[in-house]
Amino acid sequence: MHRSLCVCALVPHLQTQTRVVLVLHQLEDRKPTNTGRLAVRCLPNSAVVFRGRGAPACPSDAWTSAGRSLLLFPHADARPLEAKLARDSDGPITLVVPDGTWRQAARARRRVAGLDRLACVRLPDDGAPFYRLRRATRPGRLSTLEAIARALGILEGPQVQQALEHILRVMVDRTLWSNGRLPSERVTGGIPPGAVSHDPWSGSQTLA
Repeated sequence: MHRSLCVCALVPHLQTQTRVVLVLHQLEDRKPTNTGRLAVRCLPNSAVVFRGRGAPACPSDAWTSAGRSLLLFPHADARPLEAKLARDSDGPITLVVPDGTWRQAARARRRVAGLDRLACVRLPDDGAPFYRLRRATRPGRLSTLEAIARALGILEGPQVQQALEHILRVMVDRTLWSNGRLPSERVTGGIPPGAVSHDPWSGSQTLA
């Protein structure tokens, strides 16, 4: 994002019992449209593990701890994620979330050592996604932060979900505004004074 639209000052710090481990494909690391890294910024009880060619080996101990570890992805054998999974666990849940393109995320289970041994869970099919910075190849597919927000809404409660979804909406709306795709009055939280918008058609810059 343009520095004038930075959302860092708005990032919440949400303490959760659930530990989130993001398995990030190396090609996603510097993409400005990536949302997984923003989720990690919001969640002190989280970690990032890189995968892909040239990335360090993924340590399985990142998700091996007291409690129960679950892989969040809608594989064919995934069971619905329910709040009782946390209540029935001997300790805090560790939620492992693959991050990348849809194809990269789907491959993580068989390419990252240890992920195939984790029980797989999926989100309920409720609510349309609102992430609009990448085109979904199929209806209903969520960005990584949306998926994490909805999962923590189930495991931790609605306040955590709402806080994560709010910062995502701010990021998405500011980015769309900067590209001339969203009017300023529709931007969540408004536009900071002096923010720069790049008109993709004229190549000009305007200040808020």
